[in-house]
Amino acid sequence: MKIKTISRSDDDHVRARSGDIQKLHRNLDPSLHPFEKAREYTRALNAVKMDRLFAKPFVGAMNGHRDGVYCMAKHPTSLTKFISGSADGEIRLWSLQNKKTLWSSIAHKSFVRGLCFVPFSNSFVSVGEDKVVKIWDGVSSEPTQTYLFQHSFTGVSHHRSNPLFATSGTQIDIWDHTSSEPTQSMSWGAETILTVKFNQTETNILASSGTDRTVTLYDLRTNVPISKAIMALKTNALAWNPMEAYNFTCANEDHNLYTFDMRKLNKAINVLKDHVSAVLDVDYSPTGQQIVSGSYDKTLRIFNAREGHSRDAYHTKRMQRLFCVSYTMDDKYVISGSDDGNLRLWKADASEKMGTLAPRQQNALEYNKALKERYKHMPEIKRIDKQRHLPRSIVSTTQKKHVMIDTNPGSVPFVAERKKHILTVEQ
Repeated sequence: MKIKTISRSDDDHVRARSGDIQKLHRNLDPSLHPFEKAREYTRALNAVKMDRLFAKPFVGAMNGHRDGVYCMAKHPTSLTKFISGSADGEIRLWSLQNKKTLWSSIAHKSFVRGLCFVPFSNSFVSVGEDKVVKIWDGVSSEPTQTYLFQHSFTGVSHHRSNPLFATSGTQIDIWDHTSSEPTQSMSWGAETILTVKFNQTETNILASSGTDRTVTLYDLRTNVPISKAIMALKTNALAWNPMEAYNFTCANEDHNLYTFDMRKLNKAINVLKDHVSAVLDVDYSPTGQQIVSGSYDKTLRIFNAREGHSRDAYHTKRMQRLFCVSYTMDDKYVISGSDDGNLRLWKADASEKMGTLAPRQQNALEYNKALKERYKHMPEIKRIDKQRHLPRSIVSTTQKKHVMIDTNPGSVPFVAERKKHILTVEQ
C-alpha cells in the first residue's frame, strides 16, 4: 500500500524575521504580468545607481618607505605576504591582513629595481642598480646569498618550479641558486633590457622589453631568442596571462596597453586605452579576466581583458606617479606603489561589500548583478555605469587627444589599430 504525503519546507512559507512581510505564492505565467520588463528595468536602474553611490574603492594606505616605491612582488601561494622596494634601497615585507611591516632592511645602495619571491618558500630575490643580486629569507637582516655582477640590473623574474631566476640589464642572464655566475646569457640587439618575465605556464619561455622599442621572446631550451616585435614606442612592463599560456600584455609609452599572442606578434589581440600618459606597470588578476595598470598620469585603471576601455579608474589627491601595481592572489584587491612613498590597497570591485554576507544579502546582490547584466545596453544604465569623476587635468588631456586624433580625417591612410603600432617582426 502506497501513501502519498505533501512535504513543504518551512523556508518557503515561514518568515525569517518578524518584521518581514508575509510570503505570498505567485502565478509566474508571463501573460498575467504585462509590466514585468518595466519593473525589472526600474530595479536595474536603481541597482546601478546604488552601485555608484556606494563605490568606495580605497581600503587603506601602507606607509613606511622614505622614498618612492618602484617595484613590488606578491607571494605566489600566500594571500597576505607582499614585498616592496624603494628608491633609497630599502625593502619591506608587509602583511596585507593588518597593513603592517613584518620585516625591513636597507638591501641596496641605490634603487631597488626588481623583486620576486622564490616559489614554495618565504625567500625572495632582489636586484638593484648597485650591480648586486641578493637572496633573503625574510627573517635575518643579512642576505642568505649575494651575487656580484659587472652591470646594474633593471628587473628579475623567478622560474615557477626550478631554482632558476632571470635578470635583465645589458642582457638576459639566467642564474642558478647554487652558482655565483650566470649559467646562460641571451641578448638580441637592445642596449638595455628594461624588464623580464617568466611565463608561469609554459615555464621555459620568457619575454623582455628593451630600450630599442622591442618585445623579445626567449626559450631556455634552445638558449637563443625566438622572435621579437619592434613597436613605435618602448614598452615599460610586461605581464603574462596566468590562464592563457600564449598571451601577454605590454604597458607602452604611447599611453596604451597591447595584448599579444606570442605565436603571432605582427598583430595585437587587443588594445587597451584610456590612459593619458605613459603606462608604467601592468598585472593580471589570478583568473586572467582582469588587468590592472598604473600610469604616469597618477591614475590606476582596471580593464576587462577582452574589452578595449577601462571599467574603473582610481585616483586620490595625494597619490603621485604610479610605478608599480599588482593584484592580490584572491582577486579581491589591487595594490599600487607610487612616487610619494606609499603603498595603497584598493578593492578590485569598487562597490563590493566587504565582510561576511547573510544569505539574503548575497541573493539580493546576485539578483541585482543579473539585472544590470541584462539591461546594460540601455542608454541610461550604460551612462550611469560608466560615469567617473576624474581630475580636471586628465579630462582636458583626454579631450585634446580626441581632437588631435580626429583632425583632418581621411588625410592619413587607414591602418588597423591593432597593427599600426607594430613596425616589424623578426624571427
